[in-house]
Amino acid sequence: MILIAIALLALFVAWNLGANDVANSMGTSVGSKALSLRQALGVAGILEFLGAVLFGQAVAATLATEITNPELFIDRPQTLLLGMVSVLLAAGIWLQIATRFGLPVASSHAVVGAIAGFSGVAAGVDAIAWGKIGQIAIAWILTPLISGIVAAVFYGVVQRWILQQSQPLVQLREWIPWMSVLLLTVFGAIVLPELVTQLPHLTLPPHTFSLALGSGGAVGLTLLSWQRLQQVQQPESNSPGEKKHFSVLEGQLARFQVLSACFVAFAHGSNDVGNAIAPLAAVVYILSTNQVPLHPFDIPLWIMIVGGVGIVLGLAIQGKNVITTIGEDIIPLQPSSGFCAELATAATILIASRLGFPVSTSHALVGAVVGIGLLQNRENVRFSTLRSVILAWAVTLPIAAGISAIAFGILQQFLV
Repeated sequence: MILIAIALLALFVAWNLGANDVANSMGTSVGSKALSLRQALGVAGILEFLGAVLFGQAVAATLATEITNPELFIDRPQTLLLGMVSVLLAAGIWLQIATRFGLPVASSHAVVGAIAGFSGVAAGVDAIAWGKIGQIAIAWILTPLISGIVAAVFYGVVQRWILQQSQPLVQLREWIPWMSVLLLTVFGAIVLPELVTQLPHLTLPPHTFSLALGSGGAVGLTLLSWQRLQQVQQPESNSPGEKKHFSVLEGQLARFQVLSACFVAFAHGSNDVGNAIAPLAAVVYILSTNQVPLHPFDIPLWIMIVGGVGIVLGLAIQGKNVITTIGEDIIPLQPSSGFCAELATAATILIASRLGFPVSTSHALVGAVVGIGLLQNRENVRFSTLRSVILAWAVTLPIAAGISAIAFGILQQFLV
């Protein structure tokens, strides 16, 4: 009964993670009109789930064992268990508050801060793995910078060799094979080695069914999106030939943005699911062994599925609350810029997932969008929105730490 209650609490965290972070994976596609909101939620739901279940192991293991020093809890595993429940409470509460106010906060900040918060109360500051937090904090800083540079390079190439050419549609046709190879190469080089490792161990029939259904559904939704792009209305203007030419060009590039959006959704699920399920995984380990997890451990498939399902539910029901901030309120987006931002974000996040770093998808995507905006025209960047987003990022860690510390104190008072 206790495990069911804690699993539902983890589902609540994953729900809020999906509701808040949907803007990270699909905001640019909706903002550029490459996908409608309904299509974006459908595509993201399927691929977030697949990324979470197939590729979320490393980040979850990092959060479960390397933020707090588990050796200090060897003689009192139940204290660590209560601490992980406090983490779930703190992360769920803060993400729900942020979502209500439309703030696209970083869920990784919330979980890392919550783990540090309860650890300081439970065992003093020595219980906090400051070195690991320092590495993660550096990753938080570097993520938007790297993603912004990569996005600016991608967009600079598209701008120079396609958008600014006298016959951009002709140039685009010549570049389509290279853009396709780029998408498939980046995705394959980062994801396929992990899938080859994971798939032989995923033998449960429900998972096999979900994988097949998800893949087929993603393809179907993508094809529907492409069909919709063929029906884009051409706006009228004083030079109709030029305007129509440009609209058709962006319509063709929107096809690639649909694919890159799928890429980002998968990447987001693979990294951010760890924020929801790492505390649950630690609790399950403690309940089953009566020991604390001292090293990264194998996480049961059902826990990964809990995280994936929660993300999808939150995405579908509350996801629209924060989607406009990244998609529309930082810079005006078109499919060409949205495609480059999403590709840079996905590459940055998936590399971080392979290394086991719980970086922020919102950091990567905002960095990518700003990098493109600065390359286009600095005046296009709405710095007031950017300041609000950065402020939300900054306060998340201390607020989550405070809520976690208070929750742990209350739980310890009444349950120990």
